[in-house]
Amino acid sequence: MQVYLDNAATTPIDPKVIAAMVATMEQNYGNPSSIHAHGRKVKTIVEKARKTVAGLLNVSPAEIFFTSGGTEADNTAIVRGIIDHGIMHAITSPLEHHAVLHTLEELEKNGTIRLSLLSVDGKGNVDLRQLEQLLKENPRSFVSLMHANNEIGTITDIEYVSALCKQYQAIFHSDTVQTMGHYVHDLTKLQIDFVTGAAHKFHGPKGVGFLYVNHHTKIKPFIYGGAQERNMRGGTENVYGIVGLAKALEICYAQMAEHQQYIQGLKDYMIGQLKMHIHGIQFNGDITRENSLYTVLNASFPCTDMADMLLFNLDISGISASGGSACSSGSAIGSHVLHAIHADNERPCVRFSFSKNNTREEIDFVVGKLRTLCLEKA
Repeated sequence: MQVYLDNAATTPIDPKVIAAMVATMEQNYGNPSSIHAHGRKVKTIVEKARKTVAGLLNVSPAEIFFTSGGTEADNTAIVRGIIDHGIMHAITSPLEHHAVLHTLEELEKNGTIRLSLLSVDGKGNVDLRQLEQLLKENPRSFVSLMHANNEIGTITDIEYVSALCKQYQAIFHSDTVQTMGHYVHDLTKLQIDFVTGAAHKFHGPKGVGFLYVNHHTKIKPFIYGGAQERNMRGGTENVYGIVGLAKALEICYAQMAEHQQYIQGLKDYMIGQLKMHIHGIQFNGDITRENSLYTVLNASFPCTDMADMLLFNLDISGISASGGSACSSGSAIGSHVLHAIHADNERPCVRFSFSKNNTREEIDFVVGKLRTLCLEKA
């Protein structure tokens, strides 16, 4: 059996998304910047996709900008948001994706900003009281906090954070790459400045994403070279990817409640089976339903003498998942997230991430293999 439990890394493309992209490829090949009929037709397709995304997020189409993915969207929001608004101080957490952390660290290194990192507890919850104190001391800061952590799944209350940021005139950016398409995002309620998404995290194609920019928050382009995306991003649009992104998000919203219930059931089932069959199993992050991303489960295994081999053995068994350790070991770079929450660096950790395509039979297969591997090393 081949089992794919690495959906937080990327998801399989939905067949309906493929069909929509292929139809566009076969029938529409004009450049959307061209003024002739072929170009105008493709421009209409791009704008229809933009309207679809905007409608699902309850914002204006003029606030949606298509990018090459989540990393470009994060970089655009952070760099342009800070520079164009003269921000001198930024706040984030040590758990953020490197698209956020490395960008902010570079801005601090070159003297653009002073960067403050929030404290986090053992479950990956950021200290929101510390956030408010920092905002009191540094009003008009730039705040970047992800909605749900991509490694451990812990959710941050970004609605509460957005209210704090508004109170202290801060600019708020949230990397919602892991939650986009999995939760309803009504961005008019959030009062947020920037939100990012990547199609391949919700059963769309790779190489395309989007950035939401609140119309009150004006920024300049991050990529120059053309008048595309209403003069906000140079470069010919990835038309087929944009079509796929819009279709994928549309499918997600149409079936969200059903898929959320089903996938949460798989996660709960795997937690129960791991507790039942593997003595000493632990979980990283907050695994309570209300505070945890239902597609992600990070497990810490007691078979400490195979820390470097557990993922390899899973792969040999036909199981695809992601892993990490809390500190560097040899040439391997440990997980900055697990290190920040002080996970036991002697225990191998595996991130299992689920989608609508997974089954209980697959979970049983995976747990059986894990039980065998851990017993062999006991």
